[in-house]
Amino acid sequence: MRILSLLLLLLATGLPAASTATDFEPVPRIAAAAVAALDLGQGGQATVDPNLRLARCAQPLQAEVTAAATVKVSCASAGWRVFVPVVAANTRTVLVLARAVQAGQAVSADDLASISRQTAGAAQALLVTPEQAIGRIARRHLQAGSLLAHNDLHAQQLVRRGQNVELLTRRGSVEIRVAARALRDGALGDSVAVENLSTRRTVTGTVQADGTVMVR
Repeated sequence: MRILSLLLLLLATGLPAASTATDFEPVPRIAAAAVAALDLGQGGQATVDPNLRLARCAQPLQAEVTAAATVKVSCASAGWRVFVPVVAANTRTVLVLARAVQAGQAVSADDLASISRQTAGAAQALLVTPEQAIGRIARRHLQAGSLLAHNDLHAQQLVRRGQNVELLTRRGSVEIRVAARALRDGALGDSVAVENLSTRRTVTGTVQADGTVMVR
C-alpha cells in the first residue's frame, strides 16, 4: 500500500518514475558525428563505449578534431562532452621499396613498387606516385618493403656552397653566361645566392637541371 501511494505521488507531481532508453543519446549517433569530423576518404571506425549513458541532445551534436585521430563530441544543451578515438578505414595505392636503398643513394624506378594499403592518419605523409620519388636521395638506410614518406627523401643537390657555377642571364635572344660562386646548396628549382666572380656582386637565381643558375 505504501509503494502504491508513492507511485501515485510521483504521477501527481509530474516526475518520471524511471529513465527510459529514449532519454539517452544513441551511441551510434555519437560515433557517426566523430567520423564525420575527420576527412577519412572511404570512412573510418569510431570507438565509443556501448554502455555510455549521456542525456539525449536536443540539437545537432558538435564535433571538433582535437588530435590526429581523436574527436571531441559535445552537446551544449545537455552539458556533456566525450573524446572519441577514430581509426581510418580507407585504403589507397602507395609507394613501397622493392629493395633496400642506402643513405645518400638516389631512388630509381627499379627500386619502387606500388601496393594498396590501409593508410589511416598517415595518408598525407606517404608518397603515391613514382615521380615523387625517382631521383630523390634517401636520408637514411631504407629497408625493402618500407612505405615511402616525404621525409624519407630529399631533393638531389645540383649546386653546392662554394662551388663554381655558370650564372645565366637571357635578354630576348641574347644569352650571357659568366662565372660565379654558389653561396649555398640548391636543388632543382631552388633560389640560391651566387657571387659574380667578375663584379663581386651577389645576386639570386634559380637552379636549372644542368646545374646552372639563371637570373631573370
